[in-house]
Amino acid sequence: MKKLSKRDIRALKIGAVCVAAILVFLFATGLRERWGKVREEGAEIKAQLEAISGDKTRQAGLMSIVPVFEMPIIEEEQKFLFRKKLDEQLKKAGIKSKPLQILTAGKSPAPGYKLLRIKCSAKCRFGQVFDLLARLNENPYLVGIEEMRIKCDPKKRQEVELNLTVSTFVK
Repeated sequence: MKKLSKRDIRALKIGAVCVAAILVFLFATGLRERWGKVREEGAEIKAQLEAISGDKTRQAGLMSIVPVFEMPIIEEEQKFLFRKKLDEQLKKAGIKSKPLQILTAGKSPAPGYKLLRIKCSAKCRFGQVFDLLARLNENPYLVGIEEMRIKCDPKKRQEVELNLTVSTFVK
C-alpha cells in the first residue's frame, strides 16, 4: 500500500464505490420485483374479499341468522344466567313449566369446561313446543339440546307433555 500513488488509491476508491453501487442496484431490483408481485397478489386477494363480502344488507341478514354465544363463566353465575334466559324463553312461548331442575355438571367434550344441564318439564300445546324450539337458539348460553321427549295426551291431541334437557358450558 505504501508504493501506491494517489492516482492508484483514487482508482481503487472509485472501483469500490462502483462495486457497492452495482450490489445495491441488484439488491434493489430484486426487492422491486418482489414488491410488484406482492402488490399484485394483494390486489387479487382484495378483489376476492370484495366479491365474498357482497352487499351490506345481505351481510346484515346473514349475521342476524347466526346465533349469539356468550363465553362460559364460573358455574354459579352461568347457572343463574342460563336458567333465567331459559325461563324467559319458556314464558315467551307461553309454556308454564314446573320449576327447572339443575342437573349436576359433568364432563364435556370441550377441554377445560364442564357441561351443566337443566331439565324442564311442562304441559303445553304442540304449537308452543315449536315456538320454543324456534327461539331456543336465541339463548346465548345454550350449547345444545341433550334430550327432548314429547308425549301426546290421547284424549286431547293438542295437549302434550314436554320433557326437555338443555345444556351449557361452565368453568
